[in-house]
Amino acid sequence: MRTLSTASELGRETPLVARPGDKFRAVLLFGAPGSGKGTQGRLLGATPGFFHCACGDVFRALDVQSSLGRAFIDYSTRGELVPDELTVHLWRKRLEEHVASSAFRPDHEWLVLDGIPRNVEQARMMKAFVDVSLVLHLRCDDPAVLESRLARRASEGSRPDDTCVEIVRRRIAVFESESLGVLDCYARPIVRSIDASAAPGSVFAEILGHVLSTGDAVSGVT
Repeated sequence: MRTLSTASELGRETPLVARPGDKFRAVLLFGAPGSGKGTQGRLLGATPGFFHCACGDVFRALDVQSSLGRAFIDYSTRGELVPDELTVHLWRKRLEEHVASSAFRPDHEWLVLDGIPRNVEQARMMKAFVDVSLVLHLRCDDPAVLESRLARRASEGSRPDDTCVEIVRRRIAVFESESLGVLDCYARPIVRSIDASAAPGSVFAEILGHVLSTGDAVSGVT
């Protein structure tokens, strides 16, 4: 058993993930809307040995003219969560497509969860095929910071559903009432708290620190 010493080593350890037929090994990025999960997920996903699969990207890739696409738009514009079974089904289907195309190589890469699970029921459903070894809780105790970030994102045109302040506040409220309980689904020793109000580079450095300090648990080396 040993601890990884550099970020580049993360991509050279094999096998990083359970073999076919077993669960996907994963790191969970968890936090309120505007906490920076997407930004950090993309950064971690660009690190050798990790594959980023954001739930929001799965939904936004839906054909808005399809029944599923229209259903998603309907929930999103109200600031509500998409039903659990539909969410997990669509996300898993997309993940399997990534595996089939070799975009995600579960024998050699860790899955980075971003935006899923969003509640206890989703966490329960996903335990059947995902093994979360590290939870990175991006905390931001100032709602004004979250609202400001979401407003800036909306102004850049990447998330039109963030243009309405009332919807943004509803999304944050839904997170606090329905999502925070997800943390209780995982053993306390694997949950790490990170100040999400810091600069993105500083947050990512702390994320890498936690990943590396977890060592054997995240490397999969036995």
